[in-house]
Amino acid sequence: MTTDKVIEEIPVPAYEGRSARVRQGQTLYIIDTEGKQVGDFVCFNAEDPDEHVSPVHMRSSLSSIRLKPGDGLYSNRRRPLMQLTKDTVGKHDFFFPACDYYRYKIDFGLEEHPNCHDNLQKALHKYQLGHKELPDPINWFMNNALDENLDYVIEEPLSRPGDYVALLALTDVIVALSSCSQDLAPVNGFKVTPLLMQITEPAPAVPPLYRDIPYR
Repeated sequence: MTTDKVIEEIPVPAYEGRSARVRQGQTLYIIDTEGKQVGDFVCFNAEDPDEHVSPVHMRSSLSSIRLKPGDGLYSNRRRPLMQLTKDTVGKHDFFFPACDYYRYKIDFGLEEHPNCHDNLQKALHKYQLGHKELPDPINWFMNNALDENLDYVIEEPLSRPGDYVALLALTDVIVALSSCSQDLAPVNGFKVTPLLMQITEPAPAVPPLYRDIPYR
């Protein structure tokens, strides 16, 4: 994927969440290792966690409901905290909230089903952010479309094994990612699988060999 230096890899098991600190200038890769797996993603300014990536502000700032390379992930203060630089899928969602206890209780009659809201909050405890109200996520690889009545239709993700997005940190950020727990609808192709976070930074410049230095 990149010639940059990999400094950390963080597996995100199925039905679980993980968090990480990504420093300014580093790139976060979110990799769908087995395909058709949505990742619920939140992002906070590491120095001021009251600022976070906000999908509603993104839709306003981008004047769009789609994401493409070059787009910023805008915060509730209307500035980008990260930038989408690479994308091998091209279809994601930033409308739907994270699935939660009430989603499975009300819609499926289940009391103990894993959910992304709890996964993300639990993962954020590592950075003392688990108590904060969780912002709406970006749902990487989630495939929804509008039908002829402008109603949402959720279909299986288009992502294949090894597909990824790359996010450049424009400031120091704390991120959390949940391997979406929905196994009762087409969201993940009715099967929950792991994801992988990989943090990279530009490799140091290699000085030229002596023979490549022009004779003076």
